[in-house]
Amino acid sequence: MATNLIKNRSEILFLYDVKDTNPNGDPMDENKPRIDEETGINIVTDVRLKRTIRDYLYNYKGQEIFILEIRDEKGNLKTKEQRLEDFKNDPSEVITKCIDVRLFGATIAVKDKTIVLTGPVQFKFGRSLHKVDLTYIKGTTVMPSGAEKRQGTFTERYILPYSLIAFYGIVNENAAKYQNISLTEEDILLMLEGIWNGTKNLISGSKFGQMPRFLMQVIYKENFNFYIGELDKLISLKTEKRDEEIRHISEVKIDITNLVNALNTHKEKIEKIRFKTDDRVKFIKNGIDTNLKEALESFTLDELNF
Repeated sequence: MATNLIKNRSEILFLYDVKDTNPNGDPMDENKPRIDEETGINIVTDVRLKRTIRDYLYNYKGQEIFILEIRDEKGNLKTKEQRLEDFKNDPSEVITKCIDVRLFGATIAVKDKTIVLTGPVQFKFGRSLHKVDLTYIKGTTVMPSGAEKRQGTFTERYILPYSLIAFYGIVNENAAKYQNISLTEEDILLMLEGIWNGTKNLISGSKFGQMPRFLMQVIYKENFNFYIGELDKLISLKTEKRDEEIRHISEVKIDITNLVNALNTHKEKIEKIRFKTDDRVKFIKNGIDTNLKEALESFTLDELNF
């Protein structure tokens, strides 16, 4: 039995950027990057981030994953019911063995009964900190599309020249406790590694060009049952360029004034802050250049080293 079960509420703030790629295509709209038509803001679903984490933990850390693209002997993708058979149709074994179920929950149907587990870790949709520019790219391939064709075919795709995206999430210790989900501190640390290194290791045709820039976990003291909320709304982007003209992280600064003020307001409730930053990120506080260690020097800090 796990001995290091989570006991603390925590919040997660994650920033990453993409260049000349599609961070999350909409299959109902020509696989275009998801953009809020009213605001011009790029949207990335929580499902995309969870898939990034799952793939990293399975491929690089050897973790058992329940929601996974596994094919049967005929080449067909296994359903949830078929996956459950791999665990002797025992939901408790799924929870014990599968880190993604402990983190994100699952809906499992077994013996005419549906078991719904609400994941202790929940993320909102990620949103860019600025308006983005949707670009249509057209090209050709050297391979013809059929035996009668003598020339290559046209290719087309939609990309974003640049998008700096913020994700916000919560780790709810009560959701784990009341559902008997044995979520551990080690699980959370693996998830944080999956967020950072998983994003960096999305080296595919549609995802190459993604870089993690900033990751923070604010851990509250035990039994406070408190969190600040919407940490992603407490940061903003400062740049001399028009939003749609931004092309690199060096062209912006992240204003953490409101974030630091909120953390200081509730300092007595905070146990510690875990963090990791990319060296190319520039922060400002009260209009002055700063770094995260300096801005949060009054807190107990734990710099992540993966």
